[in-house]
Amino acid sequence: MPANEKLTAFVAKCEDPAQLRTMIANAKARGEDELALAAFRRLVLVSPSEAPGAVEHDMWQTIFAFEHLLKEERGKTTLLARTRQKIARVGVIETLKDWAAAKQETEGFRMLLERGLPEMTGEAIVLRHPQLFPRSAVQAARARLTAAGVGDEAILQPLGEIYVCADD
Repeated sequence: MPANEKLTAFVAKCEDPAQLRTMIANAKARGEDELALAAFRRLVLVSPSEAPGAVEHDMWQTIFAFEHLLKEERGKTTLLARTRQKIARVGVIETLKDWAAAKQETEGFRMLLERGLPEMTGEAIVLRHPQLFPRSAVQAARARLTAAGVGDEAILQPLGEIYVCADD
């Protein structure tokens, strides 16, 4: 097995965020962008303590992804303090509803799209869990993603036209 395949296999099974961060840094230093992206995706998958598939897990993936990108960009750890405070105050669902309903897209939305990560936006989370949100939030999330040129296939779970919302 070639070295890169071994590294890719290691990343796919790795559960240690510290090892994944090291893999990201090393892969970037060697110009192996695909391996760095795979390690980044795995890092944000394994970082949340919530159960995979839960809306809370998805939200913390988004937060960890954005914080990681900010650290890379700024060269220092940057926590999303206001987002974390809001989640503590009103919860994940209400925070996501507010993001979807906002007149302006968030900085995180733009940054994640610029890096080819539309599935990690708050709007994508709303679309993956429509049963937890009012139809207005689901429609607003879809409209924002559509306006940005993001189709359902990019967020991993196409919904089509038939889906159940919290207020149905």
